[in-house]
Amino acid sequence: MKRLLSTIAMMAAMSTAAMGQAFDNLPIPDENNVVDNTPDSIGKALMSRPKPGTTRVGNNPVLFLIGNSTMRNGTKGDGSNGQWGWGYYANKYFDARKISVENQALGGMSTRTFYTKLWPAVREALKPGDWVIISIGHNDGGPIDSGRARSVLRGTGHDSINVTIKETGVKETVWTYGGYMRKYIAECRAKGAHPILMSLTPRNAYDENGKTVRKQQGAWLEEISKEQNVPYVDLNEISGAKLDTYGPWKMSYHFYKDKIHTSKFGAEMNARSAAEGLMACSHPQLDALKAMMMNVEPEVFPFKREKGKPVVFFTGDSTVKNSDRDEDGMWGWASQAFTVFDQSKITLVNAGRAGRSTRTFLNEGLWDRVYNALQPGDYVTIQFGHNDISPIADKKKRGVIPSAKDTSKVFKLDNGQFELIYSYGWYLKKFIQDVREKGATPILVSLTPRNEWPGGKAERRNNSYGKWLNEVVKETGVEFVDMHNISADFLDSQFANEKEFKKYDDKAKKYAAKGKEAKAKEAKEMARKVVAECKNQAWKYFKKDHTHTSIEGARMNAQSFAKGLKENGSELAKYLK
Repeated sequence: MKRLLSTIAMMAAMSTAAMGQAFDNLPIPDENNVVDNTPDSIGKALMSRPKPGTTRVGNNPVLFLIGNSTMRNGTKGDGSNGQWGWGYYANKYFDARKISVENQALGGMSTRTFYTKLWPAVREALKPGDWVIISIGHNDGGPIDSGRARSVLRGTGHDSINVTIKETGVKETVWTYGGYMRKYIAECRAKGAHPILMSLTPRNAYDENGKTVRKQQGAWLEEISKEQNVPYVDLNEISGAKLDTYGPWKMSYHFYKDKIHTSKFGAEMNARSAAEGLMACSHPQLDALKAMMMNVEPEVFPFKREKGKPVVFFTGDSTVKNSDRDEDGMWGWASQAFTVFDQSKITLVNAGRAGRSTRTFLNEGLWDRVYNALQPGDYVTIQFGHNDISPIADKKKRGVIPSAKDTSKVFKLDNGQFELIYSYGWYLKKFIQDVREKGATPILVSLTPRNEWPGGKAERRNNSYGKWLNEVVKETGVEFVDMHNISADFLDSQFANEKEFKKYDDKAKKYAAKGKEAKAKEAKEMARKVVAECKNQAWKYFKKDHTHTSIEGARMNAQSFAKGLKENGSELAKYLK
């Protein structure tokens, strides 16, 4: 506590200029030898912000981001608390060969405190041709002359008030929200830089009409933008409109721990909304910046859509899509979907990817490519699991929490990065909700069976994946094709020898109980041979290992899918041959 008070006193005593230059060496590190620069969270060891202008490459311009924790959560912004600011993802939309994006936002800052404490150093770093996005205001309430002293006067007027901060005796003139914006704008222009006003990120809250709350600062910023002839992007409206289409469950996971700070989902959405807003803005001053932007159009899974024909997208891992080339190689079952579907009536798109889990299929953007391609009337099969219960923090980063419950936890990965990881069931429920949101039909599919024969019967994983899948089905009401058991039933009909296995297994137990170890060992060996023979006969449906299928196995699983659709009375079944 003494160290905390000492730090606060020291920061209060530092001049504005000194504070602006001390980005990487503020005193009093914590027990991890790291200093937090966030005034309202001293002692939480996060990362220091870059010194303004240090990301500049040659004579290229810099895009400076001015904001608070919704733009950079804490100081490091590394997601160690599960929260991310959208500024972390902003550089995705700009060509690094032409412009650098520098996130100067800091948690806890208000329009006023950023201007007095951090803006001087940013202003000093500005060069002609630079750009400055100003999106701040979440922290502008509270006491005006004590404590954090972050409050500004409401509105866009030219009035001000002189205050004395009670704790420090520092005298300060406090302006309206619009007044501070005029100062930012004038000082950018004085350095030859281009200011851009951007409204705040939305909160996880609904108004009386059931719409995401729009913040009042947006109207003030729009007024100032017209007055000052400055480009304005209504980030609050763009992201809010997206959240309005999501529904409460999806909206909730765009935030984490509270109703203001975003998860990775929310931060990425806001970063995209900001980029879309810049590109859509008609203000001529933005033309030069637009020429340096990229990736604004959402990526879509490539295929040719035919008018009047719905599409079925198959998503999953290597059991869905493999190399699918060599007649004697490994094949995913969706490569053989043409053997059961009438392609004159429906388009088949195999969007699976070998080695993926629900988590990596989402994190690598593979799911978004399908989501962005969906249209009403389409279908999506969702089949993951073989790679999901893997180590969570290793270099493949595939593992998920083994549960169907909506649960999550922040993990530190082997590479030192942090990630908020969800349960197997949560990822499935996200996929299901996303498909429905687009007016398409999700179909959950259980795992393909493996060439394993415990007890002389095909392996059933109904106490793990099967249990979780059925819990998801019960919760969501999604259509479910139990390929795992349908295919396993077929394999049993061809190769199972449970009766013979049981005969030898019972003998082994009987001999063991009588102390006849040699006889028991001999009986166990005979039981093992029964299992080995089942596995050996089933190899025609598998290739190289117990998981991946041959072309015969892929066709067998495709037939199982068709059988499941028919048994369900599925709408998709009408497109079968």
